[in-house]
Amino acid sequence: MLDQGAPTHHRTQEAPTSPGLGARLMRRKPVERLVAEGGQGEGGALRRSLGLWQLTMISIGATLGTGIFVVLGEAVPKAGPAVTLSFVIAGLTALFSALSYAELAGTIPVAGSSYSYAYATMGELIAWICGWCLVLEYGVSVAAVAVGWGEYLNELLDGTIGVTIPDALSAPPGDGGVFNLPALIVVLLAMAFLLGGARESARANTVMVVVKIAALVLFCAIGIQGFRSGNYAHFMPLGMAGVSAAGATLFFSYIGFDAASTAGEEAKNAQRDLPRAIMLSLVIVTALYVLVAAVAVGAKPWQHFNDSEAALAQIMREITGQSFWGTLLAFCAVIAIASVVLTVLYGQTRILFAMSRDGLAPKVFGRVHPKTGAPRANTVIVSLFCGVLAAAIPLGQLADATSIGTLFAFALVNIAVVVLRRTRPDMPRTFRVPLSPVFPALGFAFCVWMMGSLSTVTWVVFGVWMAVGLVFYFLYGHRRSRLATPEG
Repeated sequence: MLDQGAPTHHRTQEAPTSPGLGARLMRRKPVERLVAEGGQGEGGALRRSLGLWQLTMISIGATLGTGIFVVLGEAVPKAGPAVTLSFVIAGLTALFSALSYAELAGTIPVAGSSYSYAYATMGELIAWICGWCLVLEYGVSVAAVAVGWGEYLNELLDGTIGVTIPDALSAPPGDGGVFNLPALIVVLLAMAFLLGGARESARANTVMVVVKIAALVLFCAIGIQGFRSGNYAHFMPLGMAGVSAAGATLFFSYIGFDAASTAGEEAKNAQRDLPRAIMLSLVIVTALYVLVAAVAVGAKPWQHFNDSEAALAQIMREITGQSFWGTLLAFCAVIAIASVVLTVLYGQTRILFAMSRDGLAPKVFGRVHPKTGAPRANTVIVSLFCGVLAAAIPLGQLADATSIGTLFAFALVNIAVVVLRRTRPDMPRTFRVPLSPVFPALGFAFCVWMMGSLSTVTWVVFGVWMAVGLVFYFLYGHRRSRLATPEG
C-alpha cells in the first residue's frame, strides 16, 4: 500500500528563464573579451603598424586646424576678444576628458573608443547611445570641416589664378548655393587615402600635419606685426554668456584628440602609446590655438570678423597689403583641413567597425579587405554619407551638432573611468587619472555646462538624432547583439 504522504520522485523540468529587458539592456562586455577580439573583422584583421609618432600625428591631424582655420570666424562674434578665454575653457574641458580617455585607452586599447569603454562599464544600451553620439561627433564633423575646406580652396584659387568656384557650386542650400562641390571632393580624396590602409594614410597625414603647424607659426610671425592693443580694450563685450557660447562652439575644435583611441587595434604598443599620444597632442594643440587666436584678435577688431570661414588668410592679406601671404596661408589651410577630414573619417570607420563586430551595426561595416587590412566597404559608405552631408548643410549647424554629440560622449567617458576603477581595481593601468574621482567629476561637470550653452535648435536636433538611434537599436542592434546570442 502506498504511503499517500510520501514524496513523489517525479520532477517537472523548469524551462530556463530568459533575462528581463532591464538585464539585457545592462549586459556588459568583459574587458578581456574586448581586448582579445581586437583587430578581428569579417574576412580579415586590421594590421598593427602605428607607433607613438603616428598616433600623435593622427590625434593632432584630427584636431589642429578645425577651430583655427574654420570655426574661429564664427566664434569671435560671440565672445569678442575673450575668444582666447573661450579656447582655454574648451581646452580645460577637453583636458579633464582627455585624462579619462588616456586611462581607458591604456586599459582597453580597442578601436571603439568611448563606445567600447561604455560597453565594458555601463552596459549595452549606454554603449549604443555613446556609439550613436560618436557617429554624430565624427561623421558630422567630417562634413563640417569639409565645408570650411571649400572656403579656403576659393581663397587659394582667387589668389593664384584669379577665379573662384561659383556660389551655386561652393555653398550649401541656405548659404546661397545649391551644392557644395569642394566639400564633397575633399571627403572623396580622404576616402581614397583610407582605402590604401592605415599605414599609408598615417604617412600622408604626418606630412599634412607638419605643413599646418608651419602655416600657423607663419601666421603668428606676420600677424604680430599688425597687433593693436586697442583691439582688447573691451575684452568681454558680450559677457560670460558670450564666452561660454563661443567655448561650446569651439569645443568642436578639440574633438580630434580622441581619434588616437580609435586606432587602438592598429597600434604596435597600444597600452603604452595611446595615453601618451592623447595627452601630448592635446597640449600642443591647445597652445597653438590660444596663441593664434590671441594674435588674430589683436590684428583685427573682433567686430570685423563677420563669420568669415577663411579669417586667417584675410588677416594676412590685410596686414601685408599683398595677396601672396594670404594665398600661401590658404594653400597651407587647404592641406591642413584635408588632414582633419582624413583622420576624423578614419576614426568614424573604426568606431563602426567595432560596433559591427559586436552585432550592433550591420556586418558590412566589419568587413576587412585581406590585401590592405582596411575596412573598405565601411570606408566607402561612411565617406559617401559624410560627403553628401557636407555638400548640403551649412557649417554652423554642423559644428554645433558635432559639439553636443562630442560633449555627451565625453561625459560618459568620465563616468566610465570611475566605474571601472570601482569594478576592476585590479586591472593593470599604464596611465591613471590624477585625483580620481575629482578630475573625472570636473570633466563631467564641464561637459554638462557647455552642453547647456548650446542653442535650443541644437538640442532639438540632438533629441531627434537620439530618438532615431534608439529606434534603430531596438529594431536591429538589440536583437542581433552578439551578447544576446548563445554563442555570443
